[in-house]
Parts: sequence; C-alpha cells; structure tokens
Amino acid sequence: MQHNGFPEAQIYETEKVKFKNPIIFAGFVGAGLSGTLSVSHIINELGLKEIGFMRSIHLPPSTVFMQGMLRHPFRFYANKDGSICAIICEIIISKNGVYTIASSILDWAEKKGSNEIIILDGVASSKHDNKAFCAAEVDLCRVMENTGIKMVPQGFITGIAGGILNECLIRKIRGVTLLVKANENQPDPMAAVTLVEAVNKAYGIGIDTEKLKKGKKQIGLDFQELSDKYTEHKKVDSHMYM
Repeated sequence: MQHNGFPEAQIYETEKVKFKNPIIFAGFVGAGLSGTLSVSHIINELGLKEIGFMRSIHLPPSTVFMQGMLRHPFRFYANKDGSICAIICEIIISKNGVYTIASSILDWAEKKGSNEIIILDGVASSKHDNKAFCAAEVDLCRVMENTGIKMVPQGFITGIAGGILNECLIRKIRGVTLLVKANENQPDPMAAVTLVEAVNKAYGIGIDTEKLKKGKKQIGLDFQELSDKYTEHKKVDSHMYM
C-alpha cells in the first residue's frame, strides 16, 4: 500500500548480490547509540558495500549527511560473497510503523535465505560495565552462554528491536539480540566496543575494535545530536530494560 507515492515499507535494492544464507547484523537508534555505532563499525571493518535502502511512510522526513555527503538513513549492506549482511537505521522509527517495518525486514531476510538476524542494542544505564548479554529462544541462548555471553534473566524490549524479535517467534528465521548497558544521555563508543567483541565471541568473526576505541572522543562529538533526539524520544516512549 502507498500513501501519496510513499510505501508502507519497501526495500529498494541498488546492487545485486548472490546471497549465501547470510547472517544479518542490525543496529537501530537506542541508548548510547551503541547499536548503530557497533553495526557501523562492523560495516567499515568488514568492507561491506551498500546494496539498498528502506523507504517507508513511517520514517520521519529526514536524511543523514556525514562529512557533507548525503545518504539514506536506513541502509542495507552485504559483503562480496553474500554471507554477511548489515542493516543500519540512523533515525527514530515511528512506533505505529514498527510491525510493518519489522515484517518488511524479515520478508527480505527470508527471501535472501537468512537463518538468523542479530540485533545489537543498548539498555539505558548510568554506567557501562563492559558486559554483554543475550536474549533469544532457549536453544540459541545456550549456544551464546557457551561462548561466555550470559542470558538476560528477565526484561522488556520494545521498539523496532522488540518488533523484529517478536515476529521471529512465528517465522523460521531465528532472532537474537545482544545487549549492553549504555549511557542514556550521550554516545557510548565503549558500549559499542563491547557489542562488537560479543559478536567476535559468538560468531568467530575477528573484527578489530581499536579504531572504535581511539575515535571515541570524535564519535561523541559527531553523534551527540542524534543521541539527544533519542533521549528526547525516550521520555515519551520507554525503550527497554533488563
């Protein structure tokens, strides 16, 4: 369905890739921007190429520019052999569109043969403690615990992350979220470092985190405005807790 030329949620592919049951990492705006920062770092370190973007009536009329270059705020990436994908969204999604966008993402993922989507996210806290936790179905949590990542004993996940995980429960694709405590008032690159290191533990990828550690001051300056928007949004719509 379209509204004045805008779709409810549609993924436009700009590059053709031959996918090989890709594992998908996803990051959305959340506490400390830890999800978007970690996925952005994964994209850069693995040399993933932009292959598409999301258009949706449920996204605010915004665009993103870095160093003067415009880009879509909701982008899809893949590596050359189609075994790893990444999804990054740098704007806040309207809660009315969460399920529509979550379904669109998972429809796309299943068409590409993906069996697993991993959401990287932060839980608002006054202090990061260098620990990562996971939430998933029981069998996947056991696999994660074997790598040293403990299961979240209880909690509440809302927003697009919650929508995707909820939808995964009734689909063949597995959904898991890796969570860290992150600063609720400013970008938290060290929380993003912990998420990337958790990805390395769980999936054996071996992504270097030195650039993320060394660039934490500049990252804080570059992404403060987006973090402020998340903080303002959180006052109206609580994100998650654990």
